[in-house]
Amino acid sequence: MVRCWKHSENHLEEAQCTDGGPAVSPHFPHKAFWVSLSASLLLVIIALGLTGHLGVSQPHAQSLQIVRITAPDQTGVLINQSAVVDQQNDLVTFSVTSSANQTSTVLFDIKHGLICYKPVDQDSCFLQNMETSDYENVHSLLSESTHKQSQFQLYGNETQRQTEFLGVLAASQVDVSTLEEPLQALCQDRTVHWTRRAEGPGKQRLVYFCIDICFPSNICVSVCFYYLPE
Repeated sequence: MVRCWKHSENHLEEAQCTDGGPAVSPHFPHKAFWVSLSASLLLVIIALGLTGHLGVSQPHAQSLQIVRITAPDQTGVLINQSAVVDQQNDLVTFSVTSSANQTSTVLFDIKHGLICYKPVDQDSCFLQNMETSDYENVHSLLSESTHKQSQFQLYGNETQRQTEFLGVLAASQVDVSTLEEPLQALCQDRTVHWTRRAEGPGKQRLVYFCIDICFPSNICVSVCFYYLPE
């Protein structure tokens, strides 16, 4: 039996259906409307959240580019290196792989005027203040990456070679927590020391290691480290 209801002044009374159709609750359309509206609003919020996230993350991802450089070292053996260029944060991170297949990292923090060396076979990182030649070399890389060229082959007879000597100030250990975030992340598991550029180690000083860094401008710099007396 189908039941229908009619509304009186103070209560609902059962009445006979006149059209034979099913009884419909008067409140159901309102409930369906609010459920539908809530679902739509939720979808809008999710869409806005995704749009906002992509709008923030995409520009930074697009500002990163990997540049690969192949060049002969001073003995003629080819070395491979890659540079991650972060235009947004003024950072260039070199990964330099030696002929022994060992990789050292060199970070140019252009914004703060610092170079940080992380040799693969050492327990320390080494800091250096950038000089004019350093800015010129790294800006040649930034300029090339802007033109979207990502692969460079340097040839020995066309490459200008330079050697720089950095004396390690063993007594000038740096508190890693005082460094900027990129440098902290690079050297969090090592001690950090300042270095000072010099003409050379002299006859009484030993060069402990060197890192060769090449730039698209056909310049290769061999950075050699030695320890100064405390």
